Amino acid sequence: MSDSNLTIFHPAVFILLGIPGLEVYHTWLSIPLCLMYLIAVLGNSVLIVVIIMERSLHEPMYIFLSMLAITDILLSTTTVPKALAIFWFHAHDIAFDACVTQVFFVHVMFVGESAILLAMAFDRFVAICAPLHYATVLTWPIVGKIALAIVIRSFCIIFPVIFLLKRLPFCQTNIIPHSYCEHIGVACLACADITINIWYGFSVPIVMVILDVILIAVSYSLILRAVFRLPSQDAQHKALSTCGSHLCVILMFYVPSFFTLLTHRFGRNIPRHVHIVLANLYVVVPPMLNPIVYGVKTKQIREGVVHWFVNIKALCCASPLG
Repeated sequence: MSDSNLTIFHPAVFILLGIPGLEVYHTWLSIPLCLMYLIAVLGNSVLIVVIIMERSLHEPMYIFLSMLAITDILLSTTTVPKALAIFWFHAHDIAFDACVTQVFFVHVMFVGESAILLAMAFDRFVAICAPLHYATVLTWPIVGKIALAIVIRSFCIIFPVIFLLKRLPFCQTNIIPHSYCEHIGVACLACADITINIWYGFSVPIVMVILDVILIAVSYSLILRAVFRLPSQDAQHKALSTCGSHLCVILMFYVPSFFTLLTHRFGRNIPRHVHIVLANLYVVVPPMLNPIVYGVKTKQIREGVVHWFVNIKALCCASPLG
């Protein structure tokens, strides 16, 4: 068929298939996915509330942590409810604009979370390498500017993706073999040259994230050098323990993300359903584990959670209905 006979259209809806090849297991796969999502939302919500309510946690480190928790909630909420709707109710349709919005938020949260981890690494660097200047370097205006810079950078990097998708013509299919919309997956359905989409979607966000990784690595190399120069082992242990939870979160974010990226780019022999399962786990497992890691490894947060629940219990007992 010649190109002139192709009907160019802008689809009103796309069809998300879920996990092709595992349709008979959709219900079973939805159970752990739903549980992990609920734990992620509940854990991060508790973390945010405790940081807001406990004055002792009103420090730059915990402000960045609350931003991380908000990002995790948005990332999982952008993708998991739609996947569950597909698995449970066969709700495969998604409006074109809703699909583009999902693409935008998935990628914004990815770039934003990387920037937040960099800000947290900078916080630990100042706290350990220049503790006497911590209060003067990380003032509230500076923390506010860092938070604003994270939001603006993430928005500016991903916003062009909306126009890159909306400019594309579609002429063959509106079926997406995935459980949520992602940039290249949608662009591949177009009947046009998507070189710009591939170049921008792969290069620009990844280059920024790799730059974040390099800066985080430099920060922690300087932190470790400063820690091992401390005079006592107790001081070294205390300094390392303050970074332990952050290092765990860094590994939980970057290892799965780069593994997923590399398997998409080079793992051509890996079945499609494996890629999609990994993509679903990526948007829910780190958000689920982050508040658990900080709750277990950070004494101030454990104490804040206990204090918050004690206050709630006291209020319930004091009320007439209690």
